[in-house]
Amino acid sequence: MSNSIHYRGYHAAIGYDAEDGLLTGRIAGINDVIGFHGRTSDEIVAAFEEAVDDYLETCARIGKAPERAYSGKVMVRISPEVHAKAVLAAQLAGMSLNQFSEEALREKSDRKLARAAQ
Repeated sequence: MSNSIHYRGYHAAIGYDAEDGLLTGRIAGINDVIGFHGRTSDEIVAAFEEAVDDYLETCARIGKAPERAYSGKVMVRISPEVHAKAVLAAQLAGMSLNQFSEEALREKSDRKLARAAQ
C-alpha cells in the first residue's frame, strides 16, 4: 500500500483528515503551495490531477515557468568527519564524490521508498 501519487512529473503524499473525513494532499517538492482533497481514492487522484493541470495552465497564462520538483543539484551540509570518510570511500571505489553520493542516495532512497510502499 502506498500513500503517494504521481502525475505529469509531480508527486504528492496523501493523508487523512479525521476531523473533516477527507483525504488530503499537497504537491511535494516545489515551493508553490498546491493542495487538494477528496472523499475517496478516485476523488483524491482526480483532484490531484486537476490541481497539477490547473497549476500548469495558470503558470502558462501568467507567463511564469512552473516549478519542477527536482533540478539534479543538491547542496548538503555534513560534518567534516563524514565528509572525510565519504571522500576516502569514493576514492577507494574509483568514483568521484558526486558519483559516490548519487549512488548512496539512490540506494537509501530505494530502500525507504520500497518500505513505504508496503
